[in-house]
Amino acid sequence: MESTATPYQETKHDSLSPPHPVRRRRGLALPAFAQTAGQPIRIGSTLALTGPLSATALTHKLVGEIYVEQLNKRGGLLGRQVQWIVKDDQSKPDLARTLYEQLVTSDKVDLLMGPYATGAILSAMGVAQRYNKVLVHHTFGIPSMAKYDMQFPAWSLGHRPQETVSNMLFDMLAASRKPPKTIAIVTSKFPSIHYMSLGGREVAKKRGLQEVLFLEWDFGNQNFGPIAARVKDVKPDMVWIGDIGLEGNMLLDAMKKIDYVPPIHFHLYPAPGPLTKSPEGANALALTIFEEHPPFTNQGTAAEFVALFNERAKAANLPDTSVEVQAAASFTAWQILEAGVRGANSLDDRKIADYLKKTRIETIQGRLRFDGPGNYGDDLMKIKQVQNGAWKVVWPESFAAPGAKFQVR
Repeated sequence: MESTATPYQETKHDSLSPPHPVRRRRGLALPAFAQTAGQPIRIGSTLALTGPLSATALTHKLVGEIYVEQLNKRGGLLGRQVQWIVKDDQSKPDLARTLYEQLVTSDKVDLLMGPYATGAILSAMGVAQRYNKVLVHHTFGIPSMAKYDMQFPAWSLGHRPQETVSNMLFDMLAASRKPPKTIAIVTSKFPSIHYMSLGGREVAKKRGLQEVLFLEWDFGNQNFGPIAARVKDVKPDMVWIGDIGLEGNMLLDAMKKIDYVPPIHFHLYPAPGPLTKSPEGANALALTIFEEHPPFTNQGTAAEFVALFNERAKAANLPDTSVEVQAAASFTAWQILEAGVRGANSLDDRKIADYLKKTRIETIQGRLRFDGPGNYGDDLMKIKQVQNGAWKVVWPESFAAPGAKFQVR
């Protein structure tokens, strides 16, 4: 499956294009780059439009469509309109690798944008490295595996999130009126999820929590009944759920069937809309970089983007019509790519990469830098909670939604 999200319009010749060999016409020497006058800048990517990751990837598709549309209304890039070519990787990293090869070699796109989810991003990163292409990506969860020097993360979790993110979570819990003493850790083996869960497991032990259960499941699992039963048996104060997409919903549904509600449940990367709409999702905790409330909506174009996304997501019948961590990460990735092209004044991948490495980029989630290990900068993650059917940031308190505080059942 392939779609071109935004049609291009003819524009004036881009005088910033690199020189090409000349051609002859009526005795005059004309540069071949004149042939590109009015042609779009083509950006290629894949998304998991089908398969187990599609519920979240559809959010990324809508964000990309909005961003490219608005970018073209502002005149595009380097005097040319922008066309986004999207292929469906079906939630399969191996297929993503093949499709990125096609984008570079057959479709001959000018630039790349990363796919959704760590496995697919790692596949795309390998292709980008082979062809010396910049790859901006938005949801890569294992920074230590980001070895390529022209990849740039919009997922601002720092270069050691297994420690920094976990400690932030347990800092919040320790400061609560009823800190947990026991923990059950149940997790998918999906690479980034597993990585973060193992980090959380070590941090929990160091902070004195008693581990009463550790269970793993294969990505794509549909039967969460046995896991729910094991959790209920050990009666933990807190359940760490290493989930992605709808896995968390399926586990909570299985718990409901056996009349069990976890006192505290933390989710890594759930499908945000379905969790807020489920009664069992009440008081769920998760990670975020942005939610559609102050102080986040007070900066830059955030409020404008939120209003537009709300409208388009509702019209598209998406399961979540609000801007949260996934939509914000996707929007940030496009901001980074645009800033790189404008700053370099070029489509040359090396020039774009050099500019990004030495420049702080203003984004919907704050100023990002790419001068740390693996091109990662600061850990900007926050903790949010489902309260009254909506996600509200509760920690750090300086970023909390107006009137929102961490709630313990």
